[in-house]
Amino acid sequence: MKRISVDIGGTFTDCFVVWDNKYIETKALTTHQNLALGFNEAVEKAYTELGITMEEILGGVDSVRYATTLGTNALIEHNGPRIGMLVTAGYEAMVPLSRGRGYGEGLDELGKQNLPDAQRPAPLVLPHMIEGVRERLGFQGELVMPLDEKDVRERIRSLVNKGAQAIVVCLINSVVNPEHEKRVEQILLDEYPSHLLGSIPVILSHRVAGRKGEYVRATSAIVDGYLHSTMYHAMSQLEQNLRANSYSKPMLVIHNSGGMAQLNSTDALQTIHSGPVSGISAAEHLAKEADLGSVVATDMGGTSYDIGIVVEGGIKHYDFNPVIDRWLVSVPMVHLVTLGAGGGSIASFDRMYNAVAVGPKSAGSDPGPACYDRGGMNPTVTDADLALGYLDPTNYAGGHIPLNPKRSMFAIEEALCDDLDVEPIEAALLIKEKVDSNMANGLHTELRVRGYDPEDFTMLAYGGNGPLHCCGIASNLNMDKILAPPMSSVFSAVGAGNMHQMHIHEMSLFLVLYDSNTRKVFSDYQRFNDIVAELSERGTNDLLRQGAEQSSIKHSLELDMRYGNQLVQTTVVIPKHTLDSAVDVLNILQQFSDDYGHRFGEGSQAPEAGIRINTIRVASFVEHDTVHFKHIKPVPESERLAPPAPLSTRTCYFVSEGPKGIETPVWRKDDIPPGTEIVGPGIVASEVTTYLIEPGWKYVSAEQGAVWFFRVEQN
Repeated sequence: MKRISVDIGGTFTDCFVVWDNKYIETKALTTHQNLALGFNEAVEKAYTELGITMEEILGGVDSVRYATTLGTNALIEHNGPRIGMLVTAGYEAMVPLSRGRGYGEGLDELGKQNLPDAQRPAPLVLPHMIEGVRERLGFQGELVMPLDEKDVRERIRSLVNKGAQAIVVCLINSVVNPEHEKRVEQILLDEYPSHLLGSIPVILSHRVAGRKGEYVRATSAIVDGYLHSTMYHAMSQLEQNLRANSYSKPMLVIHNSGGMAQLNSTDALQTIHSGPVSGISAAEHLAKEADLGSVVATDMGGTSYDIGIVVEGGIKHYDFNPVIDRWLVSVPMVHLVTLGAGGGSIASFDRMYNAVAVGPKSAGSDPGPACYDRGGMNPTVTDADLALGYLDPTNYAGGHIPLNPKRSMFAIEEALCDDLDVEPIEAALLIKEKVDSNMANGLHTELRVRGYDPEDFTMLAYGGNGPLHCCGIASNLNMDKILAPPMSSVFSAVGAGNMHQMHIHEMSLFLVLYDSNTRKVFSDYQRFNDIVAELSERGTNDLLRQGAEQSSIKHSLELDMRYGNQLVQTTVVIPKHTLDSAVDVLNILQQFSDDYGHRFGEGSQAPEAGIRINTIRVASFVEHDTVHFKHIKPVPESERLAPPAPLSTRTCYFVSEGPKGIETPVWRKDDIPPGTEIVGPGIVASEVTTYLIEPGWKYVSAEQGAVWFFRVEQN
């Protein structure tokens, strides 16, 4: 297997190369003005290590895979095109009204507690750019009012004359019957052929989101249209760079649903949060192969701290209506929580509480932390880590980014010391204590809200800063074991390399499986089977178009079900994909009842309200070769090795010890064989990350570069 997988983050571009049996992990600063530059720098480190050229490595790999936060950044920066929108006449206020709650979505917990002072987000589509067309379909897709094509032509001309750079079409009930949306697209292309309209994208809402819910379908299509040009040009730039360097195969893009597809089969909306989702996918793969039980995946990079849950037994947590930035959308996305806490998070003085605040603002990669010596003036978490002695200023990122300790101390002193009346080292300890506490609180809340006890989980700590801060986070949570997985600094890129090609297609409908009034179960088996067959065929065609073999395509069937008109939906994975008799229907009803009772408590089921299906969803996928994790379990205590002599020592400061320096031994990771135990304090450094062993913890190395941290038992 020969493969390149890349996770383009807000600060670093992480690269993981598999070349036969050799695994190479590299990093480079993300070059936002041209993502190909950062990619080339990261790949250069890999092919130099292999002793080959850029053309040889790109010409020899079976695939190149990208996960990126580019779409997320574009939304935050609000630098998208002018959107024009066509809706059913009478529904022009649907998006501006945002169900009367748009001002609250996407806020943090503190903001949600103060909704009267909340502000609506700046609109992605301006009210005067929304035009209504005369047409109407009923809730079952039946024709109520035919499409007025003359009116459509006039509305399209109006939007183009107003400067629309992308056009979104969202008509009522189009997920049940998309004919009117398709006809609008055809009229638009007839009126403005590509040689006139240019590259203006036309987004049909039923192709972006297949579930009912007009507002969330509309916002899904708007976000997709808003990001389309940014993603298209950036991804095309990356693809052209590959072509110029002898890579002839299709470029693959990671989706936030947990799969991947070729660029020509990817919507911009599907790339949001694809980097962190890749890490969660890798965590799931590792937990299964190494038999770790339940794990909580924590990715601390330069910009953010991402949390995902992988529960023993294969239960996946999805958001079917996630909030992206400030917008509620309707796409199935692997659930994750993102906190503004990374190595580049800026520390400041909070005058209200007379304390240190960290994040959510980040220094990013340009100018970066003050210690990068690139013009950054604000103190960051990385500056605090450097001031506390954890980082080697001459060997950070393999020596490619020299650090300036004086700039760190100066930035910390200028921003915090006078207001807090402390010395720079004390201020740096406060920064570390605050950021560790913020991440621990976020992790604790995420687990507790879902009914889990943090002490029952193994924490996976990865990302460039994960192994550096994991002991401090776990100490706040009373967690006793942490695993820094193999290739921990580029673990999300490893996950991108392990993804399978997958497409998810879904359809909203009103299908009653059990009618409590007549006490009859669903009997129109052909209708159900036809819908599943159609969704499966769409997924199959997607994969065949990308070169997959028919025999390798598999399908998974999920049903969103509820009791009567309850708002709560439960997703049920159905092993049998056709209905042939009443027994099949009863099996689905029993599975739904069991899942509902397990989730909400036995006895909470309410069949007297009726049982219905709201969404049928089919995931079509092709499995690929993956990187395997072996021998990750720690060796027994009786078989552990003593560490070799340390390479050096340096003075470090720890929160638990206060502002007194401790002479701390430093090892090089390559010098420590598997099975070695080191009792903290200590530092183990590699070219891509630093493992900090805080007092009260011990470090146990395992195979494939994995590292376990265990709390030292107090006598």
